[in-house]
Amino acid sequence: METYYPTVWCWEGRVQTLLRPFITSRPQLQYRNELIKTTDGGQISLDWFDNNDSVCYPDASTRPTILLLPGLTGTSRESYILHMIQQSEMLGYRCVVFNNRGTAGEDLLTPRTYCAANTEDLEAVIHHIHNMHASAPFMAAGVSMGGMLLLNYLGQTGRETPLMAAAIFSAGWNVFESAESLEKPLNWLLFNYYLTTCLQSSISRHRQMLEKLFDMNLVMKAKTIREFDKQFTSVMFGYRTIDDYYVDASPCRKLKSISIPVLCLNSLDDVFSPGHAIPIETAKQNPNVALVLTSYGGHIGFLEGTWPRKCTYMDRVFKQFVQAVFEHGNKICSM
Repeated sequence: METYYPTVWCWEGRVQTLLRPFITSRPQLQYRNELIKTTDGGQISLDWFDNNDSVCYPDASTRPTILLLPGLTGTSRESYILHMIQQSEMLGYRCVVFNNRGTAGEDLLTPRTYCAANTEDLEAVIHHIHNMHASAPFMAAGVSMGGMLLLNYLGQTGRETPLMAAAIFSAGWNVFESAESLEKPLNWLLFNYYLTTCLQSSISRHRQMLEKLFDMNLVMKAKTIREFDKQFTSVMFGYRTIDDYYVDASPCRKLKSISIPVLCLNSLDDVFSPGHAIPIETAKQNPNVALVLTSYGGHIGFLEGTWPRKCTYMDRVFKQFVQAVFEHGNKICSM
């Protein structure tokens, strides 16, 4: 693993977090969209990057495939997703982005969106992709809430998954600690309030459908993610209290059950996932889990170099890990 040296003029975690979406380039990619139906009558939008020009893997049936899970309000258009696909394209791999329900422009057909604890949609997507490409090596990478969802799925399924391995970036390990950190005045001002408004605008598009079950006026008054989760997310997924939801959503409790190789990258100055809440001791006890911690990097930041437009440290770790899994996978998976 290479040492991470943050960009000198923006080494502080909050600055890295704020600047990355504006500084990093946005590679131009063409997706093929697929809508899949769910057992409850809903639909999920998948964006495929087929990489049909792959020189290393011209046979589509055996082309290595990576499922990508964006963050809380993220979609296949996020710059960090585009960069991971760009890295994968160079290696000849196929990617598919799992857009959470209602986030990527598609209609909600049922009054249900998504949360970090409920893995039913993720399971449906994983089995759908595996059934389509049963002979293709298959792994996943999740960022922020996408990483939490992936960890929760892996903790529940153990070895009963078609995935060979997984990469996790900037996941929140303990939701109580993340919520508390994001409610500190400066963090609320810089991140929490903005993210809450993003969540509200993403569901306001589906107001007619959601009004059947929720007091949407109350939901729209939330000023923090915790208030939003209390009025909306925890209610939608049948939790008695928000604390019950936050216990269930915290991946730190599932880490010991993970049974496939997983690489997790976190920065110790990430206000979304405070350093003291990272389960270092639990990770040490599970030989399947590698925890990579940097002193700096913020939340999905990891900017490096004088003018960090192109590749971040996170992109490089992603590229090295997926290449190691697909090209030396049997050795890694049998360690």
